[in-house]
Amino acid sequence: MSADVFVLVEHRDGAVVEGTFELLGRARELAAAAGGEAVALLAGSGVDGLVGQLGAAGRVVVVDDPSLAEFTPTGWLAALAPIVRDRAPLLVLATNSGVGMDVAAGLSIAAGLPLAAYATAVELDDGSPLVTCQLYAGKVDVRVRFAGGRGIVTVVAGAYPVDAGRASGSPTIERLAPAATDNRVRFRRLIRPEAGDVDITRESVLVSVGRGIGEADNIALVEELAAALGGAVSSSRPVADSGWLPRTRQVGKSGLRVKPKLYLALGISGAPEHLEGMRDAGLIIAVNTDPRAPIFGVAHYGAVADLLDVVPALTKRLAG
Repeated sequence: MSADVFVLVEHRDGAVVEGTFELLGRARELAAAAGGEAVALLAGSGVDGLVGQLGAAGRVVVVDDPSLAEFTPTGWLAALAPIVRDRAPLLVLATNSGVGMDVAAGLSIAAGLPLAAYATAVELDDGSPLVTCQLYAGKVDVRVRFAGGRGIVTVVAGAYPVDAGRASGSPTIERLAPAATDNRVRFRRLIRPEAGDVDITRESVLVSVGRGIGEADNIALVEELAAALGGAVSSSRPVADSGWLPRTRQVGKSGLRVKPKLYLALGISGAPEHLEGMRDAGLIIAVNTDPRAPIFGVAHYGAVADLLDVVPALTKRLAG
């Protein structure tokens, strides 16, 4: 057993995703406190160009093979599980994303390590990991200790600053061939959403609606408010699932990650999947009828009120 903290490097379209940088910064802090090393696990094909982005790690373990050219959970698991089993790190950190959760769940079984998901904080308490996780769409926080003193954690986006993981450095580079391959799951193609009329990732003001909007006809009220603010309308997943707004307007883990100067959340409860996509906004204002809604936990300002009362009144005030 080592005191090292491993980070699963998630990458897409030739770039490391921001969530990985959050984890690298935290891994370096945890490893230093435990007397170990922050280790980045980088799997893929032709990924040498990504190594230079991982300076926050003390060591980068690269598993580069043509079989890993496209992500599949079985392929990455076959390549990474032997490393985790043999080196027995204190912690393995992964993003709480589709990729991270797929691989972390498999590693948990393959390496015989417990898994804590939806984590918002990872600490050391007397040398042992102590993890804070969200349950019930963020309504409950629980603190988890691993019985064997080691474990795997998937961490929600925004839990730690990105900049800490972008540090420059000269980590040791270790290159390994995959011990095994597994092509039972095969990549066929990546389906990207069609370009919409608005790119919400570029908007400085977003007025976002959730299931509290009630019905599709009420979207027009929100569009008037967004126009008055000089912004655009976005949504949580239930609104997109209902077809009231296109998928290109959806914010969250299964939608888009946004960072506007102002994020006005209307009738959005604040499930972890949604918070992953917007918690880095400069100013978050929430309106919800439920005073216990998790969105108030990240909002800078909030009002316990019916959005159908607030929106017309606010639009009228902005109109002068």
